[in-house]
Amino acid sequence: MQDLKPSYIKTFAKDDLELSTKDLRVLYGGKVQKLFDASLQFKEHTITALIGASGSGKSTFLRSLNRMNDRVAKINGEIWFHGLDVNQPNINVYELRKNIGMVFQRPNPFPKSIRENIVYALKADGQNDKNELDRIVEESLRAAALWDEVKDKLDKSALALSGGQQQRLCIARALAVKPEVLLLDEPASALDPVSTSKLEDTLKQLRSRYTMIMVTHNMQQASRISDYTAFFHLGHVIEYNSTAEIFTNPKGKITEDYIQGSFG
Repeated sequence: MQDLKPSYIKTFAKDDLELSTKDLRVLYGGKVQKLFDASLQFKEHTITALIGASGSGKSTFLRSLNRMNDRVAKINGEIWFHGLDVNQPNINVYELRKNIGMVFQRPNPFPKSIRENIVYALKADGQNDKNELDRIVEESLRAAALWDEVKDKLDKSALALSGGQQQRLCIARALAVKPEVLLLDEPASALDPVSTSKLEDTLKQLRSRYTMIMVTHNMQQASRISDYTAFFHLGHVIEYNSTAEIFTNPKGKITEDYIQGSFG
């Protein structure tokens, strides 16, 4: 029987925290538990990679952070964001998701123009000043390292972009509403190596302004761009440390076996 107790879980000073969880548990159908007592802290302006085999609980954990699992699962435990437990029934989930944005595994641009993809949520929120919207479009696309590639075709369909461009557009769309945290669920899994490299460069540039938490199956990607790494196994957080420590000096035998490719 495997020992699923945590081997090491890094913590940070309170003033450095952007987001944290305490004893987070997720059950599907009221009885199938996919996540067990996950307690993690995320330091602001860093990239954290969540790694582990398929079904280990990392995507379940990620989607719980901005309440994306609400309709399909029961989430118990605490999710702290700026001194507020956002896993409470009275939380405005729409407002929460403006502060904790998400980019999914496959690019999902709206079937609208590039410009409309960026301003859609802003208009829905009552913003109609054209000059301000134009400023946000350029700012968001520049932040996602896409402006130079699309500035002359903002009114063309977003669906005409390449897969890598579409994924960076989805990042720009998320950034337009000024989030503080960006959740990324395997954002490069559907991309070719060149597009993946551009996406990784974009994320590294964004690190100084945003806190990012990313699920990835790509161990090389985790080692290249993340500051911290959490290893999930069978719904348990086994180890959480600096990425350098996780990949060169793992504390737990299960972590070491996974890093070395013994399973997964």
